[in-house]
Amino acid sequence: MEFKDLEIFQMVAEKGTITGAAKEFSYVQSNITSRIHKLETELNAPLFNRHRRGMSLTPEGKRLLTYSKKILLLTDEMKKAVQSNDEPSGKLEIGTVETVIHLPEILSNYIKKYKNVDLSVFTGVTETLEEEVLNHKLDGAFVTESAFHPDLVSHEVFQEELVLISDRHSPTLEELKEEPFLCFSKGCGYRARLEAWYKDQNITPQKVMEFGTLETILRSVVAGLGVTFVPKSAVTQLEKSGLIQCHILPEQYSKIKTVFIRRADHYLTPTIEKFVETIESNKSATIEPIDYQSCM
Repeated sequence: MEFKDLEIFQMVAEKGTITGAAKEFSYVQSNITSRIHKLETELNAPLFNRHRRGMSLTPEGKRLLTYSKKILLLTDEMKKAVQSNDEPSGKLEIGTVETVIHLPEILSNYIKKYKNVDLSVFTGVTETLEEEVLNHKLDGAFVTESAFHPDLVSHEVFQEELVLISDRHSPTLEELKEEPFLCFSKGCGYRARLEAWYKDQNITPQKVMEFGTLETILRSVVAGLGVTFVPKSAVTQLEKSGLIQCHILPEQYSKIKTVFIRRADHYLTPTIEKFVETIESNKSATIEPIDYQSCM
């Protein structure tokens, strides 16, 4: 059995057709078909159900898919460990929640120093990013600290304070309890904190409105659409400009840590090792708050 056969098998399972897999590998379809037949012969088991719409995994195929993913991941780690040198290089895929204001500084310092790294950054909510790191889709992610899966290790980035914000004309905190709650989708650590406060106060928000970006949420708060719960550092300029009001909640809801998570069982390549070192070196750096007023 060859590693390439397993790669082809996984691609057919993902695409659901021989044609789709052939395009991905730039192979002729007959080559893909023969490699699948070869694998089925070696294992003495049918791996796919063939039908007019394509191919789907048999129970045996589903079992093989689980093992093949582990085998290919270990193979990739083995190559990295053997071929590793002291100079970071190759692809590095990082996830982040939207409100990590220190992130531009961290990325800039890293890329300027290690020019051979191809860095990509993806945004999402904490719960989704955790799953993508666990499923090997991301090398690591900046997320809100929580009770993580035991296969993950975390590195503290910084601690900050969350504040409930409203428009400049809003009344007291007590009266804001009836305002619509503007937030990211489920799985956001900040949303979970405010929902915990609502629950402990026996409050049921009249309306919960989900948005995709921090900029849109802040614009909506300034316009008087509702309230949201965000790091104070992200809205300092808006508060100074008089566009919003910040309302302080008790510490058990407002104090929060941002951490960088990665898989604990992965070989620590120089690329990711130096990235963690860059995070550590930026802990004590003074970062100017982002001026979101320019986005308004």
